[in-house]
Amino acid sequence: MQVNKSTWLSQGRLFRVGMLIGTLLIYATAHAADPVVKKSKYEDGDHKIVVKVVKAGRRAAVTIYGLETGQILGAFRANKEGKLEEEIDLQAGQVVPCSIQVQTPGGSSIRSVDNAPTDCGGGNDDSDEVGNVTPGHENLAFNGPGTCLDCHYEHALDVFRSTHYQWKGIAPDMINQASWLQGKHAGAVNTYCGNITGNWQGCSSCHIGNGEEPEDTPTEVQLANIDCMICHQDAYKRKKVNGVMQPDTANMSISMDEAVQTVHKPTRVTCLQCHAKAGGGDAVKRGDLALATGVTSDRQYDVHMATTGANLNCQSCHVPENHRFPGKGSDIRPTDLVGVDLNCASSSCHSSEPHDSSDVNQHTAKVACQSCHIPVYAKNASDTDAKEATEVHRSWQAGSDHSHSPLHPVTIKKNDQIPVYRHWNRASDNTLLFDEVYEDWATGTYHTSVPDGAVDQANSKLYPFKYKTSDYPIRTESNQLIALDTSVFFATADADAAVMSGLENMGFSSNDEYHWVTTDTYQLLNHQVSPGDDALECAACHLNTTRMDLQGDLGFAPIDANRDTCAASCHSAEKAFEWAYGSFEEFEAHHKKHREKGAGCQDCHGFSR
Repeated sequence: MQVNKSTWLSQGRLFRVGMLIGTLLIYATAHAADPVVKKSKYEDGDHKIVVKVVKAGRRAAVTIYGLETGQILGAFRANKEGKLEEEIDLQAGQVVPCSIQVQTPGGSSIRSVDNAPTDCGGGNDDSDEVGNVTPGHENLAFNGPGTCLDCHYEHALDVFRSTHYQWKGIAPDMINQASWLQGKHAGAVNTYCGNITGNWQGCSSCHIGNGEEPEDTPTEVQLANIDCMICHQDAYKRKKVNGVMQPDTANMSISMDEAVQTVHKPTRVTCLQCHAKAGGGDAVKRGDLALATGVTSDRQYDVHMATTGANLNCQSCHVPENHRFPGKGSDIRPTDLVGVDLNCASSSCHSSEPHDSSDVNQHTAKVACQSCHIPVYAKNASDTDAKEATEVHRSWQAGSDHSHSPLHPVTIKKNDQIPVYRHWNRASDNTLLFDEVYEDWATGTYHTSVPDGAVDQANSKLYPFKYKTSDYPIRTESNQLIALDTSVFFATADADAAVMSGLENMGFSSNDEYHWVTTDTYQLLNHQVSPGDDALECAACHLNTTRMDLQGDLGFAPIDANRDTCAASCHSAEKAFEWAYGSFEEFEAHHKKHREKGAGCQDCHGFSR
């Protein structure tokens, strides 16, 4: 048979193009995902690091670096399953990294080195380290609040516009008045001090200014009001004199000239002097942050922040842009850095499929990492004297149990708390001052911050929250919460006098009728992450209501809620009761079998996800 030459050439080209496309598809499939570092452990006796990597890509090149030094620790190749297990022998005197970075053609991942020594990372001589002279600052002398402005005017403008200075900002994640500027300085209400109205002088001790209230226009007075040292010098101390912040040199280990000569990037200690002490004391407010977070070596307390863990700084996750920071709690109104979604899977440390088990990985689309990896909050660090208990309730009506000013209200504090779990779509319904509020009949409380979300929402995940309550005054005629004047209460412990002053501050008569209600707040938990071995096991949540009621308030009840088992809706009672109800192993096996046969959520639960 005669073959047309042009046809043969065309077919040959198509074959080669097809082969090329197939090769590219195979390559892309093999290298598309970030690698997952399952193990990274230092073995002191042998001075080596044992590393296990999965999802590196079929026979992909794998390069492992020390994160702090950038030094290549080894170059390897994954097997045909995309896995790598290596023991990296370190040379005598070689620096043990605190974390390693694993690089493949498809991406990179970072993991802390378990059992790393306290001097891991090498303590390089970076001039930005605490205590070292900052280039260009060698002969600088402190000349008051404006010292930094001569060289850093543009930086001051950045800070002026930030949430840290303004205490307000745009609030795209708020259901309530999302188009308004919101924050501490713009009507926010909580279950701690309520609202700052009437007590700027007291509340501003954690403001990054020198005493002036923030304004909308960046005048010279406003820019000079920015206290750069509060974030850029750990050794800096300050005190308020006649309403103005002044350096407290008597309690500093260095002079102010030395302080401005050795400024540095913020450290954990820097950030925590305000963020750990919000609400009136150490660990009071957030529940997952305490002063111990800055210094502890206890990995059980916080595997990310402990010096023997990943030893991360706050900026490791909250990477700033022009002095604006991403990430915030569910109860915090303003968004400082818009467009940056801060979560575990979007970081350079973890992927969206971080576990060996595909069954566990299926949870990551609907269950937040924190839900399993923060089994308790308000933990005690084993190497600090403080108790790190967090406030779970306060009562203004009970007066104060303090013997000297400021007379803080009576509070209940607790350690080792189990979170409250709620579906959350990253939006919150937060109360603002002058809002008309109403009791939630299901809880008997008035919400100041509640996460929005539902079991049947595609963009909702199950998250852990701290739950906090307080008694608080409400104006009877208008159903508006009253900004109790904390300056009056802290001086007198007289709740009624503080309420009457609060009414006047809001423009009402001090004689208006009011009564007391219980308010509550849900606060997202992000810190005090436990080591992987302490993560919740499956049976902690499934077929167990001690921690959470999946079939109750979380909405996973079967369609036929009157039956003793999910299967009874579809099968005979005799068949259903063959199951060992309450056995997680049986539950898991039957649940998997139904999924494999094509059953969807809606077939058993009445909703689709």
